[in-house]
Amino acid sequence: MAKDLQLVGFRIGKETYGVPIRLVHEIVRLPEITAVPDSPDYIEGVINLRGKIISIVDLRKRFGEARIEASRKNRILVAEIEGKMVGLIVDAASEVIRVPESEIEAPPEVFEESEIKYVTGLGKLNGRLVILIDLTKILQKGELRRIGDMAPALA
Repeated sequence: MAKDLQLVGFRIGKETYGVPIRLVHEIVRLPEITAVPDSPDYIEGVINLRGKIISIVDLRKRFGEARIEASRKNRILVAEIEGKMVGLIVDAASEVIRVPESEIEAPPEVFEESEIKYVTGLGKLNGRLVILIDLTKILQKGELRRIGDMAPALA
């Protein structure tokens, strides 16, 4: 019997993305974010989440999407990426998605040739596509290190 892949589903624009549920620690509403000087455009700043300082990345900006006004549906996925806690702003966090492994295909070559190597597959679910992403590839090693240094410096 084929195993289902459990993903946290979220939206950026009109697209649905999924990341393995084991990487997401929690999903929180968008709190007030403290800006960090000289940070990359897609780093919104940091938040204090129950006494822990967490760097916040706007996935819409990281994916090169136009920024829209914040809404009540915006959420932060608090995920662990290579041992560092990072908050990822998404337009909406929808649900836990179960995609049968038999319904997952490798990404088309266009994803391999460009800078969007973080797409690991496409899941077919009830007539829609779920873009599977690798969070470790969204941020490059140097960026992860810089994000990791940002939080303790502000604590």
